[in-house]
Amino acid sequence: MARVIVDVMLKPEILDAQGQAIARALPRLGFSGVSAVRQGKRFEVELDGPADEAALSDVRKMAETLLANTVIEDFTVTVAE
Repeated sequence: MARVIVDVMLKPEILDAQGQAIARALPRLGFSGVSAVRQGKRFEVELDGPADEAALSDVRKMAETLLANTVIEDFTVTVAE
């Protein structure tokens, strides 16, 4: 069994309103030194078998089809250790 991580983030040119709201709230909560925040999503996909190239290709297809809106989001696929 293998675990694959899919991280989804808005593309850099897309305004991240939620990230901006978080960045503005941090100083009010006593945190300083943060210039920007970008908010994203993380998916952990557990596979029945090994994380071979065929399985990773399927996970990429999952990300493109369901997990990410590829018009406004980028994603990365990595195998968890």
